[in-house]
Amino acid sequence: MGPCLSVVCKRAMAGSSVSSVLKASKLKDSENGLESKDSMFEQQSEEATVHRIPGRMFLNGSSEVASLYTQQGKKGMNQDAMIVWEHFGSRTDTFFCGVFDGHGPNGHLVAKRVRDSLPLKLTAHWEANASNEDISKEFGHKTGLNNENSGLETDWKEASSPLKHHEISENMKESFLKAFKIMDVELKMQPNIDCFCSGTTAVALVKQDRDLVIGNVGDSRAVLGTRDKDNCLQAVQLTIDLKPDIPAEAERILQCKGRVFAHEDEPEVARVWLPNNDSPGLAMARSFGDFCLKDFGLISVPEISYRFLTDEDEFIVLATDGIWDVLSNKEVVDIVASTPARSAAQSLVESATKAWRRKFPFSNIDDCAVVCLFLDSNLMVSDMNVKSEEVSSAVQAETAMVDDDVSGAAGLRCSEIVQTVGVSTRTV
Repeated sequence: MGPCLSVVCKRAMAGSSVSSVLKASKLKDSENGLESKDSMFEQQSEEATVHRIPGRMFLNGSSEVASLYTQQGKKGMNQDAMIVWEHFGSRTDTFFCGVFDGHGPNGHLVAKRVRDSLPLKLTAHWEANASNEDISKEFGHKTGLNNENSGLETDWKEASSPLKHHEISENMKESFLKAFKIMDVELKMQPNIDCFCSGTTAVALVKQDRDLVIGNVGDSRAVLGTRDKDNCLQAVQLTIDLKPDIPAEAERILQCKGRVFAHEDEPEVARVWLPNNDSPGLAMARSFGDFCLKDFGLISVPEISYRFLTDEDEFIVLATDGIWDVLSNKEVVDIVASTPARSAAQSLVESATKAWRRKFPFSNIDDCAVVCLFLDSNLMVSDMNVKSEEVSSAVQAETAMVDDDVSGAAGLRCSEIVQTVGVSTRTV
């Protein structure tokens, strides 16, 4: 499978107009050296503050409701990022989850920046929209995106009904649109991360009680594990992989003078190209960053969808394309369902790694990032109880073995017995 950003770009950049623009951009940044240092200090301070927020997870691990895991592939630095934020927006019934697949020379920096900043922008706009909605109701007129956001039109997909909390979902829709727009603008003005030929995908969700709103740019994916009427586990794809050869995406790109085609070295991978250069060749129709293509049909406007969750819905998997390139939706939900909840994300990444080696033995394994959000917290509690029982049983077995040894070897000192039990307990 080909990388998100074509290597053709790297060969063509040196003598192209893209290179000229990039040099001009770097020169402008160097002229503002003092401002860049101040911005870098502010960014580091903001990151340190964000990383200390309770309930916010971005490293491998698990909580009572989620499992996270990312692993570097064989293409270089791991450019994937992920996040689970419990009690999002200071609401006890609300979660934010996302995965971000960076690409280009600075893709890892872009992915982490979006991971850290997008949730903050989302909750800020959410709270602002809620306040504006209250004011609008008081004066008897409707709020909306209005003229300042007229360029943010997108389809509003209602994946299931009833819409019991329609005001919440509409408010969140506007918040997603505004947050994604501001996030991309911020990246363009970011002095410390060159986003001209670097960017990231993003699939992010907010779950509040039974309301689920998802915003998606790029080709990372969200899939739901749910039960049908016969209690059989089914996979429901919640997002569309926004590839350049999707008819609606290709039409927009062509109207903006961009080109869409697959290079002869990768006939199965459609890419977005500049009008007069076979670069940079981006394998998605929407992304954050990648400003060299933003005038030629690439956009950062998310596709937004809504779903009302039911008792049959068990978990949601968010993952970068390193998973979906080698595993089907059904395979993914089956792996998650058959694995202890706390290690579900890791098991999924390990399964994908094996599938890469089997299906594409001569290709470099892609980076993988997975977030599993369990809608029924009892799954996690049950998993914890099982582990607790296993540890307890193992300790009892080891203790019994020690007792047997004591009865058969009267010369064993008490201190040695205690030491043996302690080692056995830690090992378990």
